[in-house]
Amino acid sequence: MRRSIVAASATVAFFLGGAANQAYAERQPRMRDALAHLETALSDLRAATSDKGGHRVKAIQLTEQAIASVRDGIQFDNRH
Repeated sequence: MRRSIVAASATVAFFLGGAANQAYAERQPRMRDALAHLETALSDLRAATSDKGGHRVKAIQLTEQAIASVRDGIQFDNRH
């Protein structure tokens, strides 16, 4: 009897833990997708030729700011 209670408790804990990990792993998928797209865009901007009348440099700066803002938003949501 005692062994089956321990086994049942372990099984419940395993499934609850797995559900919690899965829920955490799937948090903010849109923000994480946006972050990945911004990082790709930043890489592409840095690889582009520099003759863009200053617009490429400005786009790099704005993309870096956007990346920082998305990361801040993810961290904020994870804490609240």
